[in-house]
Amino acid sequence: MTRFILRRSIASVFVIFTVIIISLWITRLAPSNPCLEEREVQACACVKMHDLDRPVFPVYSPPPLAPMDGCEYWEPEREWTLFPFEFEIPIPGAEPLEINRIKLIGFEDWGNTQAAIYLRTLASGSLGESMITDRSVLETLGAALPYTLQLGIQSLLLALLLGVPAGLIAGLRQNTPTDYSVMTVAMIGVSIPNFVLGPLLILLFSLQLGWFSAVGWYSWQDSILPTVTLGLFYTAYVARLTRGGILEIIRKDFIRTARAKGLKEHVVVLRHGLKGALLPVVSYLGPAFAAMLAGSVVVEEIFNLPGIGTHFIRSALNRDYNLVLGTIILYSSLLVFLNLVVDVLYTVLDPRVDYEDG
Repeated sequence: MTRFILRRSIASVFVIFTVIIISLWITRLAPSNPCLEEREVQACACVKMHDLDRPVFPVYSPPPLAPMDGCEYWEPEREWTLFPFEFEIPIPGAEPLEINRIKLIGFEDWGNTQAAIYLRTLASGSLGESMITDRSVLETLGAALPYTLQLGIQSLLLALLLGVPAGLIAGLRQNTPTDYSVMTVAMIGVSIPNFVLGPLLILLFSLQLGWFSAVGWYSWQDSILPTVTLGLFYTAYVARLTRGGILEIIRKDFIRTARAKGLKEHVVVLRHGLKGALLPVVSYLGPAFAAMLAGSVVVEEIFNLPGIGTHFIRSALNRDYNLVLGTIILYSSLLVFLNLVVDVLYTVLDPRVDYEDG
């Protein structure tokens, strides 16, 4: 198990590194400048401070920033052009067409690219500064993370507390009205998106009945509606997985043996059958919890919660590159870590699983 965890940890580092590089490239593709909201002189200083005038990678191209008078963009000391072919267009007066013109900056300037500078910032233990608020990205995400984590944990507990018993009841009473009723409710839960369910809950329980606050997070009661909105889909999915798991495990030979020994039905189900029935659920929990954290973006925006999702949406709209990248790194790290935890839990529930053999 130790060797497996070590291998997965090393692989996780490469996965997160790939995510960082791809995200860095994608965020810079937008032809915009987050510094343009400032006055022209301050905008130039902002561009220099955040290294937006530099190429993103050693493949050099002019930075996709709007031109500003008095701002000189960084130029490499040396560059090479690969495949400088020109195609003569057989039209009188037409200029030659350049094909596959790729520029590379010199080796001595590779450390001046935005990717190299950002990786050095990460290596120092920082996620950089927000380009809009000038606050540390770690400080911003650290203040919002508890709300997102609490919402995700509550939604996960709701899914388990309601989904597992519902799936067990439906599986043990297969093809009965109880089974059909539970699966019908589960199908409805899977089918309703949270951006539809959230406003409906606000309309009913906040505006009509006045039981809960419509927006904001000032007490634990304010998290009930967001928790139901986020967790209902996963509750339905857990119920379906549990039903399928118990239907498969209940026909195994060791279950028949336990019944033949005269054990009571609830002992057979809870002590011998439940572990095997929960294996599909455990496999789903890691991605599900990560999806809850990522899916809370919509829920937090609907209920105006001070979580990471709200910062992610606003930073994307404001082209706050550092805050967007910090949020992506946080989400991807949580996803990789939770998948590792699920794999370890699998060996606890099923002793037949041994990762060391692989």
